[in-house]
Amino acid sequence: MGKIIVEFPHKYIAKGYLGEIWRPYALCEMKVKGRDDVWAPITMIVDTGADYTLLPFIYADVLGIDLVKDCTAEKTFGIGGKETVYLYKGLDIKIANCRKTVPVGFLKKTDVPPLLGRLGFLETIKVVFHNRATVFEV
Repeated sequence: MGKIIVEFPHKYIAKGYLGEIWRPYALCEMKVKGRDDVWAPITMIVDTGADYTLLPFIYADVLGIDLVKDCTAEKTFGIGGKETVYLYKGLDIKIANCRKTVPVGFLKKTDVPPLLGRLGFLETIKVVFHNRATVFEV
């Protein structure tokens, strides 16, 4: 068993026909490009189904990323249909004392929540969903 670095309670979303929905959120910090010790706090959904971390495009400005100059544009397909995603190779992210450099995609949409994905982060640590909480272990 690993060492627990942080635990986040799930947030109640709604009760519907299938039952109560509780969503796994985590408070992350992302380093602002070109600023030595400036980190932007972002609450993200812990999404083990997301290949990589994905943010709405408004965060690109907050993080100092120029979508045209700093990113590579690619088409992506998902439940919401076909979109252009702007891929950035190496953004520093930390949760508690766990810091990694991860690839991030930016969508030119505002209705998609920030998603913490597998590539470079979730696949490198132990993540446990238990009793309506998300536990990160190293």
